[in-house]
Amino acid sequence: MPNTAPLKIGVAGAGVMGRNHARVAAEMREFDLTTIFDPDAVTAEGVAAAYGASPVTTAQAFVDAGLDAAVVATPNRFHAEVGVGLLEKGVHVLVEKPIAATVADAQRMIDAAKANNRVLMVGQVERFNPAVETVKRAVADDEIISIQITGAEITEVQPQLARTRADREDTALLQFRLDNGVIAHITTNWVTPYKTRTLQVATKTKFIVADLITRQVTEYFGQQPDGSYSTRMLNSWPAEPLKKELEAFAHAITTGETAAVTGEDGLRNLEVALRCLGEL
Repeated sequence: MPNTAPLKIGVAGAGVMGRNHARVAAEMREFDLTTIFDPDAVTAEGVAAAYGASPVTTAQAFVDAGLDAAVVATPNRFHAEVGVGLLEKGVHVLVEKPIAATVADAQRMIDAAKANNRVLMVGQVERFNPAVETVKRAVADDEIISIQITGAEITEVQPQLARTRADREDTALLQFRLDNGVIAHITTNWVTPYKTRTLQVATKTKFIVADLITRQVTEYFGQQPDGSYSTRMLNSWPAEPLKKELEAFAHAITTGETAAVTGEDGLRNLEVALRCLGEL
């Protein structure tokens, strides 16, 4: 980042992700954390006090706080209201995923960013996980057969959804066909009592498994006719994904380069999610 004054940044929504953003932004030289917004005064005051910021309890007060940049980590249904207000005020916005609750709201945010020449970036934090970067490098020169990440566009969605313990879908088996012929798949649920996040990629010459929590990446290769194979661990540099994401946000603001995850990216992700739910 050029040797310029830190960007005045605020965080809207002091829930789990908002608190994480505040913690990381407060430690970064790129930012000066000045404002915390949460409609609950006790929550806003508590988080703001921890980082020497000012608390506000209304979206309008946050929009009017004189910020250069903001993280919107409110409930999804308020993303567009807060995000558009900030963008129209000339504030760069990093909005947590999903970009908005509806396609129309997402487009409103994209249009506001373009009209005001501001950065709109969507918080897809696992894209900045060092383990994911390691996997990308490992498969860069190979032909992918199946994958749980991709740079191609989705052409077909085959969702299997279930409600096991909640009023909404809490278990999903999702399969996608991509425009390059690769099959991608996601298995996820909110039922298991522990958190696990793994990424698997099969290519013509290897099989790679990445643990996105421990950031351990294992490559299986050299399969023999008798079924035996070799394994090796791939280096994954230690770095906090959220910090890398905020660094990318600051970089886009200060250089004018395209954001790492654009509003249009967020809109396409939202459209796929709504197709999986049968709502689009």
